[in-house]
Amino acid sequence: MEVPKYYEMHKPFLEFLKDGKVHSLKDLKVKMITYFNLDSAALAELLPSGRQTVFANRIGWARTYLKKAGLIDSPTRAMFVITQQGLNTLQDNPVIINNDYLMRFESFREFQNVYDDTNSSIALTNSTNETPDDTFEESFKRINESLADDLLSEVIKLSPTAFEQMVIDLLSKMGYGAFENAGRTTAVTGDEGIDGIIMEDKLGFNLIYIQAKKWDLNSTVGRPDVQSFVGAISGKGGKGLFITTAKFSKQSIEYAKNQHIILIDGEKMAKLMIEYNFGVSVKKTFEIKAIDTDIFNDYID
Repeated sequence: MEVPKYYEMHKPFLEFLKDGKVHSLKDLKVKMITYFNLDSAALAELLPSGRQTVFANRIGWARTYLKKAGLIDSPTRAMFVITQQGLNTLQDNPVIINNDYLMRFESFREFQNVYDDTNSSIALTNSTNETPDDTFEESFKRINESLADDLLSEVIKLSPTAFEQMVIDLLSKMGYGAFENAGRTTAVTGDEGIDGIIMEDKLGFNLIYIQAKKWDLNSTVGRPDVQSFVGAISGKGGKGLFITTAKFSKQSIEYAKNQHIILIDGEKMAKLMIEYNFGVSVKKTFEIKAIDTDIFNDYID
């Protein structure tokens, strides 16, 4: 099951606290996982920036919004208790406790107005029920998707030989063959069916044989193409990497899995270029900061 939206956590969050006792955030997380029947895959899902899990981010905003609305209180760090206003809300029994519902509470309206005054884009949370982090992460994702498309548009303009060299250079930027003459293209190797060779480690114990195909972005690499590559590297004692600007068919993916061949399609290649700052430059940097609770532990009597 997918991780629920933060506002979908509001009501069960209050339900878990309705006994009036103080509960730890750790216990609340366990109860929320059970309530929504979240599996390991859902819990491991990261925000587009990769800096936090979606689950941790959304439960964090759920507790923030409930606290700002006065429905819960936090007597000590990471400990929570329901307020009388929270109990009244459960008695009211709304179908869902979203931002529109929370706007009836003055403290929450004041909280939203602060965000609206300091950053107009955050005002979107009132109508879309997205957290500020959700809005930022979605924008980050869309910017990178657009950048990936632009990168592929530039890559497809390269000649096949230039594309092969670009692949070698990208892998070198990723840490492969990081010493002199580690990466070699077909022009050097002269091996039929192999477009390049690169070292997996700095000492050169392991070789990676590369097939680099600059095909139309909408075309598909089939199993016969991958099978031909497997034949070309058979008996050479190295590993195989097939990288292309195109896509891979389901059959080719299954076959490569069984042959221990790594496949990188155009979309994944563009993401790697962005991740390793290859062919791109940093336009602007934003720092997202959070409270460092360890610092405050030093001041506890």
